[in-house]
Amino acid sequence: MSERSFRPDPETDPLGPFLHYLMAECGASPHTLAAYRADLARFISWRKKHAPGPLRDLAIVDLGGYVQSLRERGLAPSSINRHIASLSTFFRFLILEGRLEENLAKLLDSPALWDRLPTVLGPSAVTRLLEAPSPLTPLGRRDRAVLETLYATGCRASEVVGLKPRDLDFRTGLARCVGKGDKERFVPLGSRAIEALRSYMTTDRPVFLMGRRDIASLFLTRRGRALSRTGLWRIVKAHARAAGLPDSVSPHTLRHSFATHLLAGGADLRVVQEMLGHSSIATTQVYTRVEMSRLRLVHSQFHPRGKPADVSGAIGNVGGIAE
Repeated sequence: MSERSFRPDPETDPLGPFLHYLMAECGASPHTLAAYRADLARFISWRKKHAPGPLRDLAIVDLGGYVQSLRERGLAPSSINRHIASLSTFFRFLILEGRLEENLAKLLDSPALWDRLPTVLGPSAVTRLLEAPSPLTPLGRRDRAVLETLYATGCRASEVVGLKPRDLDFRTGLARCVGKGDKERFVPLGSRAIEALRSYMTTDRPVFLMGRRDIASLFLTRRGRALSRTGLWRIVKAHARAAGLPDSVSPHTLRHSFATHLLAGGADLRVVQEMLGHSSIATTQVYTRVEMSRLRLVHSQFHPRGKPADVSGAIGNVGGIAE
C-alpha cells in the first residue's frame, strides 16, 4: 500500500491521519499501529452511541464514562492505562492538527491508582508490630531497632540494610540515607527509634561483631554478617505473624504506613515527598488518595445519608489491615 493511498480524508476519518502520522513521522511498528487502531476503534465505537458529535465538544465527564465502560467490561488496570495513553496520544495529535484545543485525556486518573492503592497499617496495628520482638534477647532488640527504623524513616528495605553506624546522628535525630540513583537524603529518626537503636548498638551489635572490624553495616545477623534485604523481609514477616497481622505485611507496608500517617497528621505533601526520596510528587500523591479513601469510608459508615455502595469501588485495599 502506497503512502498516498494510506492517507484518508481527515475531516471524515480522524483515526486514519493519526495512524499515518504514527507510521510516517514517528516510525511506529506495525504492532504499535495495530494496538492504537484497536484501542481507538473501541473509543470511536463507544462515542457514536454515548457521546456523538464533534470531538471538540467532548467533555471530561464523557471520557470518564468511557473509562468506566472499560472497567465494566472487566479490563485490567494495565489495559485501561493503555487505552488512556492511546487517547492522550491521539488527542495530542489532534491538537497539533488544530482540531482540538486541549488534551482532556491527561485529566483522567490512572486506574492503577484505583485498584492498587497501597495497603497500610493503622496506628494501633503498627504498635502491635513494633512491640512484637522480645526486649529480652539480642535478636529481639535488633529486630525492634529494625522495625522502629523502617517506620520512623519510611525508608525502603534496601536503604535500611544499607545503613552504617556513621549514618546516624543521635544529636540531631537524623539518619543519612542513600536511595535510588545514589541520591542522598536525611530523614528524622524520632525518639523511639533512637532509643531502640542506641540499645541495639550499645548492647547487641558488639556481640554480633565478635571483635571483627571489617563489617560496616549497622544491622547484622547473629553470625556478624550484614543483614540482607531477604533477612529484613523475614524479620517483618515473622513479627507480623506474631502480632496477628496478615501475611501481606512487608517492609514496604511500613513505608506506606509512614507516609499515610504523616499526611493524616497534617504533614505537607512536599515534605513527605522529600522524606520518601520520591523524584516526582506525583508518586507521593498516591498517599493523598489513601486518605481520601479513608474519609469516604468513614463518611459512608457514619453519615446519616452515607451510601456504602457508592464508595466500595474507590476504597480498594486501603486500610485493608484492621486496627
